[in-house]
Amino acid sequence: MAGLSQDECKLRAIDLSVSYGNVRALHRVNLEIRANRVTALIGPSGCGKSTFLRSLNRMNDLVESARTEGHVFLDGHDIYAPGTDVVALRKRVGMVFQRPNPFPMSIYENVAYGPRIHGLKDRRRLDEIVERSLKAAALWDEVKDRLFRSALGLSGGQQQRLVIARVLAVEPEVILMDEPASALDPISTGKLEDLIDQLKARYTIVIVTHNMQQAARISDFTGFFLMGELVEYGPTDRIFTAPRDRRTEDYITGRFG
Repeated sequence: MAGLSQDECKLRAIDLSVSYGNVRALHRVNLEIRANRVTALIGPSGCGKSTFLRSLNRMNDLVESARTEGHVFLDGHDIYAPGTDVVALRKRVGMVFQRPNPFPMSIYENVAYGPRIHGLKDRRRLDEIVERSLKAAALWDEVKDRLFRSALGLSGGQQQRLVIARVLAVEPEVILMDEPASALDPISTGKLEDLIDQLKARYTIVIVTHNMQQAARISDFTGFFLMGELVEYGPTDRIFTAPRDRRTEDYITGRFG
């Protein structure tokens, strides 16, 4: 797995460690994330997978006690280098959280919010972005007749797809997803998984999931975290059928976690 070319490798973590106060959450993680693939991060609660995910767009910067060491390269540029524009970084590396978090405004304004923040005022252009983003999030047909109604009236599954549309509206390159289906019913989860499969043609996707079956269904590569360390990483089919580390096998087969 080591030594991907820059075209193949979208994100590369090198000796990445994160501490919260005196608690070490990640310890010297090295991981290459391929472009236009879905990478799943699995492991028991508190193993560091969400901390790693949040390191990829510097969301941990918002935690006062967090301290990050090591490097994360996005297209060969260290996102932790001095002078990095974190706002621009988060535009390129968007994030979808565990619970849907639409803004208390209309469906249209939710999607237009990001482009407006970045200075776009032209209404025709905003209309185009809203329609394109909702179509890309497989939501347009369900909401096109109620764009100016509150987003809070949508179902949980629709709200999560709206949040994805909101991320897509600012034209990211990477989409980070932190257990995006954990609050959804099985039908909504199925729609979300279908959407992820469609989106990887244009975006690099990294997803944290507790659901082994989901990781096996939707991801191309899987990383197994345990106690702040990356135990094993490789093609998903190999990780699930022929893991090389006994701890990976024990977790996947349900012996712990």
